[in-house]
Amino acid sequence: MKCVLLGGGGFLGSHLADALLAEGREVRIFDRPGVRPYRAFRAEEPVEWIEGDFLDPGQVDLAVADCDAVYHLVSTTLPGSSNLDFAWDVQTNVVGTLHLLEAVRRRGVGRFVLVSSGGTVYGIPRTIPIPEDHPTDPICSYGIGKLAIEKYLELHHRLHGLDYRVLRLANPFGERQRVATAQGAVTIFLDHALRGEEIEIWGDGSVVRDYFHVSDAASALARALTHEGSHRVFNVGSGHGLSLVEVIEAIEALLGTRVRRRHLPPRPFDVPASVLRIDRAREHLDWSPRVSFAEGLARTARWLRGTGESEG
Repeated sequence: MKCVLLGGGGFLGSHLADALLAEGREVRIFDRPGVRPYRAFRAEEPVEWIEGDFLDPGQVDLAVADCDAVYHLVSTTLPGSSNLDFAWDVQTNVVGTLHLLEAVRRRGVGRFVLVSSGGTVYGIPRTIPIPEDHPTDPICSYGIGKLAIEKYLELHHRLHGLDYRVLRLANPFGERQRVATAQGAVTIFLDHALRGEEIEIWGDGSVVRDYFHVSDAASALARALTHEGSHRVFNVGSGHGLSLVEVIEAIEALLGTRVRRRHLPPRPFDVPASVLRIDRAREHLDWSPRVSFAEGLARTARWLRGTGESEG
């Protein structure tokens, strides 16, 4: 199968590309101009790297041409920044995806896999862990946009027979995560600790999230390519929660040193706790997370040190 990964040069996309290549898939990576390949590909690896603008329907149409499957990993905003300009968030993410869906329909692509957000589409949880049938009441534009895209996927399924899967990811962390983008508490905290810098915490540190290693996220996405069951939406995470304070304590245990902390006012879009129930993925994708939080933390620390991303 030939798969195109929109946003395939990024943190999650690069790990997915490696997972698909390891399975013998043909991979086309589509990313914005200026994104450099994350590694040197071997001559025998069936991989193609193309640059383009996700907001250009013509370039997106060419990106999905002659592909069997599309992975949609592009997002122009983060949960925090999405609330700064609602119109921009919707125009670049939701409307951009509608143009992508039109290209997918026109080109006859067989499978569409969306990376959605398990941390924002549900809003404030009524139960923990959160199942897929939990009410969806996002409290940030990012979550509203992801949910809208999910709804359009279902509409395209009903109208045009689109075969899609949605993976609502918790909080992946690990190697190749860009600390400069200020996304991903685990990797950012670890990077600051390795540099001997102060860690800034939004609120009192009691906010709980479901953190899991990026390799487990990639393996779940790879499984979604060939899933043939009736379920189309899956939660993917560790199934367990850690507070920000517990994350810092784990970093201190790994490094054997105390970390300086500074508390900032809480953010209005942060729900108190978000932990996903992953039973459906276990049963129907035959998938389970394999990397423990401690091992994932150690892998990330080795990468940060080895690449020069962090000193120490």
